[in-house]
Amino acid sequence: MRKKIVAGNWKMNKSWPEALELAQALAAHKDSFPSHVSVLIAPPALYLSGLKEALPSSIALSAQNCSQHDSGAYTGEISASMLATIGVTHCIIGHSERRQYYGETNEIVREKIDACLRHGITPIFCCGESLSERKFNKHFITVSNQLQQALFHLSAEQLPQVVIAYEPVWAIGTGVTATNEQAEEMHAFIRDFVAENYVDTVANSISILYGGSVNAANAAELFACPNVDGGLVGGASLKAADFTTIIQAAQ
Repeated sequence: MRKKIVAGNWKMNKSWPEALELAQALAAHKDSFPSHVSVLIAPPALYLSGLKEALPSSIALSAQNCSQHDSGAYTGEISASMLATIGVTHCIIGHSERRQYYGETNEIVREKIDACLRHGITPIFCCGESLSERKFNKHFITVSNQLQQALFHLSAEQLPQVVIAYEPVWAIGTGVTATNEQAEEMHAFIRDFVAENYVDTVANSISILYGGSVNAANAAELFACPNVDGGLVGGASLKAADFTTIIQAAQ
């Protein structure tokens, strides 16, 4: 059975006192979270170790990024092996902001996924198309290329260890959300594409999350789509009440 997952990507937000306050507010709501939903937060890397001590075990920690290298002269980088030693269980890989602002290619994303798996960290692999690709009907080609080049080197045993997050670039941080039909169509395409390249049992075991202006008002409808297994939430994860409502919507 596929896992229901709701992950909050805090991006580069919150001072340390604010981050601690938000984590404590989420912890206070933990008893209201559905027991079958895995809840993750991805704070700035600086706060991961401190928040590990402040959070209950029912709220897992994700990094927002990691290096493709395990160690070495890579100033400013953090490796998957380092993250694993402080109890981080997940890592967002290939977010469109990393691709756009830092030039991450599918090859780099592929190497980062491999680094995570080497150290027992679950990669949350992000894929999605730009507005122009959507307008010119290239969205399926874009996403299939991202999957083939970054994920499909993995074995049938490895692939289910990855979480896929479909994030249409045109909906990230814009307030514009894909319609339920658009989200379901792409999620079903991704699952079918995995099945074509592996087998149905692999495709049906992978959690596929939707990301792109998920909020407390639209989460329930999005999560009700048959192939949407939860969300990778941006701005709405920065408010404890809104994020709690989104988690509760993942029934």
